Amino acid sequence: MAEKHIVVQGAICLCNFGTSPDNLKVLTNQKNYANDDKGSKKPIATHKDIGSTFEKNTFGSCSKKNNSPCTAVVTEWSDFYEETLLDNGGKILLETSKATCPVGGKDCIKIIKHGQMAEPTAQNFDNTNKEVQKTLNPMIAAKDMQETEDLNSGVIDG
Repeated sequence: MAEKHIVVQGAICLCNFGTSPDNLKVLTNQKNYANDDKGSKKPIATHKDIGSTFEKNTFGSCSKKNNSPCTAVVTEWSDFYEETLLDNGGKILLETSKATCPVGGKDCIKIIKHGQMAEPTAQNFDNTNKEVQKTLNPMIAAKDMQETEDLNSGVIDG
């Protein structure tokens, strides 16, 4: 079985009956983060994120409502990760999780992007094989690409 990604704030969701996607907002968890080295931007989404839990709370026009504007409301989530319970009592949503809407029905809202993005840190550069990096990119030393933060001014130097 292929690895499934954990869903975080900013995941892109789409309803089977809507015309445009919307971004998930995590409202129930402010302690557990993923893909966020500072633990401030990407809270993990759980099955407790129900109700109006999207940025715009709409998926555009709803074909179930004769193309009237959609009002996105989640009543429940399915196919979440059962093995872990976060501090808020929620179970982690996966990229294969689906949501139910009272208009669209069971599992009509799907996650099309999980919200995680690769963000290299200084540790990633420290762990690189210098010979491999030199072969892949002979013009630039990986060490020169590291950003350092000036703690006095908050400005990032290159």
